[in-house]
Parts: sequence; C-alpha cells; structure tokens
Amino acid sequence: MAIDFTLDPAIEAIRVRVRDFIRDVVRPGEAKIGDKGSLERSAYVKLLLQMRAEAKAAGLWLPHMPKEWGGMGLGHVELAIVQAEAAKAYYGPWVLNCQAPDEGNMHTLLHWGTDAQKERYLRPLCEGHVMSCFAMTEPEVAGSDPTLIRTRAVRDGDDWVVNGHKWFISNARRAGFAILIARTEEDPERPQAANTGFIVDLPSPGWHHVREIETMHGSTGHSEIRLEDLRIPAANMLGGRGQGHRLGQYRLGPARLAHCMRWISQAETALEMMVDRSTKRFAHGSLLSAKQGIQWMIADSAMELYQCKLMVLHAAYKIDRGLDFASEVSMTKHFVANTLGRIVDRAIQVHGALGYSTDTPLAHMFQHARWARFADGPDEVHRMRIAERTIAAWQRHGSTRRATGDLPV
Repeated sequence: MAIDFTLDPAIEAIRVRVRDFIRDVVRPGEAKIGDKGSLERSAYVKLLLQMRAEAKAAGLWLPHMPKEWGGMGLGHVELAIVQAEAAKAYYGPWVLNCQAPDEGNMHTLLHWGTDAQKERYLRPLCEGHVMSCFAMTEPEVAGSDPTLIRTRAVRDGDDWVVNGHKWFISNARRAGFAILIARTEEDPERPQAANTGFIVDLPSPGWHHVREIETMHGSTGHSEIRLEDLRIPAANMLGGRGQGHRLGQYRLGPARLAHCMRWISQAETALEMMVDRSTKRFAHGSLLSAKQGIQWMIADSAMELYQCKLMVLHAAYKIDRGLDFASEVSMTKHFVANTLGRIVDRAIQVHGALGYSTDTPLAHMFQHARWARFADGPDEVHRMRIAERTIAAWQRHGSTRRATGDLPV
C-alpha cells in the first residue's frame, strides 16, 4: 500500500524541534510581552528579534522556502507539520518567518519575479529585514471577484500611473513594499486578463495611508489605502501584463492551505482546553466530562478536527506532486475555517463566563475564527466553486469522484 501516515524520522525530528522551540523560546517570550503588550516598544522589538535570531540559529527559519534562499526546503505536507506546531503560540509563525502575508508574497516573488526583483525584494524579505503586504481588496466591489477591480494603472513613459482605493490591506503600515493588483486592460478577451501585478516601494508618493480599520478584535494592521497618481517604474511589473489574476490565484492556493494549517493548531488548542476544563469542573453531582451534553461537544470536535487534518494532508500531498489541487484546497479552506469557529465556540461554552472573559485566549481566538470564514474567499464562493466542479466532473466523467478528492475508495 502506498498510503502511509507515519512521518519520516527526519520530519518527525523537525516536528519535535519546532514543538520544543515553541515551548522553550516563544511561549516564555510571549509571557514577557504580556497580555496587553505591557513591554516598552524598544524592549518588545528587541525580544521579538531575539526570538527570530534563535530560530535562525536553531535551523527553523523559513520552513517554506528553498534552501538556496535560506529556508528549510520543506514541501507542503512537511510544512503542515511545522505550521501546526508553530501556531500553538501567537508569535510562532512570525518568529519562524512563515507568517501571512509575507509567506504568500515570498512564494509569489519566487515564482513570478525577475532575478533583479528577487534580489531587491525577496532576499530582504527572506532575511527578515523587511515586511510586505498584498494590495488587492477594494471597498467598492466584492473582494471575492477580482475581475471587478477598479484601481487603474495607465502607462506613462517608463512608469505606470495608478489611481484607486484599497482596504483591509494586512500589514501595510509595517511593509517595506507592496504587491499591488491593478486593472491595466480595458477590454480583454477574458475578464480574468484585465489585471496586472506590480511591486510598490513603501513609502511612495501617491500611496496614502488613510487609517487602520477597527475590527472585532481591534485595530491590528488592516489598512485603508488611497492611491493618487502613484508612479510605479515599468520594471516593477510582477509577471506579465494581464497576468494579475493568475498571479493572485497562484498565491492564494497554497496560502489558503497555510492558513488551514495554523487554524488546525488553534482548533486543537481549543479542544484540549475544553477537555481539560470538563475533567476539572464539578457541577450538579458530577464532573462536566461525565455529562452527555459535554461529551457530545467533545466528540463532535474530535471528529471534525480529524477530518480537518486529513483534508489538509491530502491537499498538501496533491500540491507537492504537482497535481490539480484547486478543489481540495477550496473544500479544505471552507471546512477548516468553519470547524475552527465551532470548536472554539464549544470550548467557550464549556468554560462558561470564564471562556467569555479575556482571562483565557478563547475570546480572542473566537474573534479571529469569525474572520476565517471570509479571508481568502468567503464560504459562499468556495461552496459555489465546489458545486461547479462537482457538476463538471459528473458531466465529463459520469462520476463525481474527481470532485471528491479522486481517492482510491
């Protein structure tokens, strides 16, 4: 049988190293930072950079990037193992330099960038000297349909001049550069060929930071941006003209799965907290863990988490082998995002008022879990695409098997 869910000893060793690093370095660092960021700014930055230096020294830097770029050269299945351990701590992915949106931008630059662009933008990103953002979403049109983008880029000599409006641009306030998607083609043969990607040095004249958008979990780096006669050198076009949609889809596929890897870690943490609480809290004649209503919450969470792990591993397997993974990643993203919300919600319920307070991380986790259902594509669009692929599989092959993982069962 070719199916084997055991880890190669070398990968198991990496998993243990990441787990130990998170426990011995990142968690103590987070404890020093405190719940509300009580450290002075300079001490906070120093501590974060110190943890990153320790990650480099431990050989745990850039797990998703090739070795020639200073990374660990892991495939997506291996990366799932690392991300699941790293995300057990809030700063874990950032300390290993495999956090969103930089991780997705690294993949994008590696695949689409010229040699000059890689040296100027990818190398410092990999070295941890700069941060980046991805500017595609706009407030005036549906973010789930990039063909509607209104931001315009017009050629003017050796430059492109851009005017438009972006928002929910994560990391923009900290970024040294942005990957910007703008419309360059007025009447393309296909709507998907209207947009083009550009690299924007930040700060730049014409890139105006309007505000940090306040969300359910506070103001945490999602920016509104006005673009007014922003000039971008023609050499900063990323990929070919009209290739912006392809670029975005290339970036979002693996990025969606990386989110799922981190969400699984959060869901598992919530489940463990739920079980721990139920085995220690006594009410109405018995421990909570002895009550059927609580047992069903635990059972449902365990089954759903099991499904999440299998879906992530199979989707990662298909990416690593160069197979078509669009349907699997779409189903995984939808299911894992919703499972995360359900498990965290049950954990809060078992904790009662304590879970609703900020004395545990559950309230913060629940706020982020709600975001998961529309980040990188809302539930409804993923379900629409899943249905379209299922119908197409039936029409082409007389079977839905290819739309349900194309598995040998």
